[in-house]
Amino acid sequence: MNHSKTETHKHDHHNLIFGPKTEIYFSILCGIFLVLGFSMEKLTDLPTWAALVSYILSYFFGGYFISIEAYQKISKGGFDIDFLMILAAIGAAYIGSWAEGALLLFLFSLGHALEHYAMNKAQKSIEALSDLSPKTALIKKGNNIKRIPIEELDVGDIIVVKPNTKIAADGVIITGSSSINQAPITGESMPIDKTAIASTENLPDFKHIDKSHIVFSGTINGDNNIEVLVLKLSKDSTVARLVKMVSEVETQKSPTQRLTKKFEKWYVPIVLIVVTLLCFAYVVIDETFEESLYRAITVLVAASPCALAISTPSAVLSGVARAAQKGVLIKGGKALEDLGSITTIAFDKTGTLTEGKPKLTNINPLNNFDKNEFLQIVLEVESLSNHPLAKSISKEIKEQYHLDFKHIATDIEAIQGKGITALYKGSKVFIGNLKLMQDEGIKVSEATISQMENLLKGGHTVMLVAYEHKIIGVISVMDVPRAAAASTLRKLASIGIKRMIMLTGDHQNVGDAIAKQIGLTEAKGNLLPEDKVSAIESLLATDGEIAMVGDGVNDAPAMALSTVGIAMGAAGSDVALETADVALMSDKIERLPFVIGLSRESKRIIKQNLFISLGVVIILVPVTILGLTNIGLAVLFHEGSTIVVVVNALRLLAYKKYL
Repeated sequence: MNHSKTETHKHDHHNLIFGPKTEIYFSILCGIFLVLGFSMEKLTDLPTWAALVSYILSYFFGGYFISIEAYQKISKGGFDIDFLMILAAIGAAYIGSWAEGALLLFLFSLGHALEHYAMNKAQKSIEALSDLSPKTALIKKGNNIKRIPIEELDVGDIIVVKPNTKIAADGVIITGSSSINQAPITGESMPIDKTAIASTENLPDFKHIDKSHIVFSGTINGDNNIEVLVLKLSKDSTVARLVKMVSEVETQKSPTQRLTKKFEKWYVPIVLIVVTLLCFAYVVIDETFEESLYRAITVLVAASPCALAISTPSAVLSGVARAAQKGVLIKGGKALEDLGSITTIAFDKTGTLTEGKPKLTNINPLNNFDKNEFLQIVLEVESLSNHPLAKSISKEIKEQYHLDFKHIATDIEAIQGKGITALYKGSKVFIGNLKLMQDEGIKVSEATISQMENLLKGGHTVMLVAYEHKIIGVISVMDVPRAAAASTLRKLASIGIKRMIMLTGDHQNVGDAIAKQIGLTEAKGNLLPEDKVSAIESLLATDGEIAMVGDGVNDAPAMALSTVGIAMGAAGSDVALETADVALMSDKIERLPFVIGLSRESKRIIKQNLFISLGVVIILVPVTILGLTNIGLAVLFHEGSTIVVVVNALRLLAYKKYL
């Protein structure tokens, strides 16, 4: 959206007849009355006034908002194509070309309406971000627990967080332990085990505290009660920083100065001066005032950049409509044009390039242990746990190996930060990390440790399984790439995307493993939201224009800063969708090559339309000034160029590449 439009477009749509959608409805009504008037004029024997009334109504609905914006611009001492469009429409009406004037207003007002539809994007994204944090918190004072608004929390307060609820403040756990889902903030695909800190004396700064003890506002607690010492006020929390970053990025974004906007700065005043002077041509040449006025109106019609004014909106409308047919929402012309220039794309990992859900990737029985018995033990024990990874493992075993849960295991116990233990047929089973086995005195061979390390390097989350005090196998889970990710990246490379970079809150080895599997140029791991913003700033400095593809809240600031933000739809958060310029509504990453190809074709057609529309004006204006043509021919050429650019733009509706 052009910044000047943002400044001038201040009508309160909520007080208008059709509410927030009044502008788009007015544009549609303009088109309806245009078609009605043209039909009555050409196809019926109705009186002339009937068609004229329809054209006047078309003028009213099409010119209403354009006139308001032109007036606001003039009141600030400037002119733009909005003003010239009004004059051109009036001039067309004066010489009897009502249909052309109404068509001009219809197409121009429709372009305006759709551009303005996304104007409140920044405000909506900030509101959606704010909804991440709970509105209240349970504060503990002595033995009393009281619910208060989060704004009333102070540093040093102790809050109680119930199982499966959102955490209300940034702080450090002082009592209890739990598995925390940090995906809304960091984008990490796996819940993180958190434990209470040993002592709260001489606490370092929040960012220097061991990450296994700290929690963020807006993240989701697991199955246990925890108590958190508040270390940041509500206004300083991680979520509040995200809100601040998004709002700053939205306001700092430079407005796109399209060629037509640069052109109109000098073109509109020159046309107005020339037309005014031509009204008085009778003073210096031998003709009547009526003849001079006729010449001036002819020049105004010829010089008014109708084709120029609709060359971009018509191509944008066609491009946006074609994208929508294939499940891609493009928010206006700026996003469409910018996307056509992109050669660098940054991707989030979780839920964008990957499924966003842990999948069972390896089942390796060891020491000749029977595989079916091994699977049954793992299924029985993991089915008793509420941990997200345990649920995923038991579900995958049931689906892949067609085994049933027989309720053989008992006495499940979570060992925070290490794993779980249970009884199976009277003997203990341990499933967890190397430290768990070492603490229980279970010997792990060098070969098994080597196998674990190889899987860890490949981005897997690895667990050892012990039964009757012996290691009986290794299992691993991983957030696996989307089925279409690798082929999508190959297509992107083929259409000129030179750099494809992963930005993830997950570990570097996980990022590297996924990048290698699907063919990314590079991967950057361990990134918090502000780190992603820094990475985008760095890429903008080196590559000029970049797109950011994401689906989570932690992506919102980076998406807002990038030239084009692209949100994954079904898996995407409300914030990402509001912040994004392009949304893959069907959540199909394979639509990305199609929409970038469509954007590039749209940009080519816009350039062609500008060439055609400017060419006609350059030829027609001198001819009409010299009186070498009449109004009829001027209208014919003028209307002809308008039709040509619209038909050229409509070609985008048939775009099929990369589907």
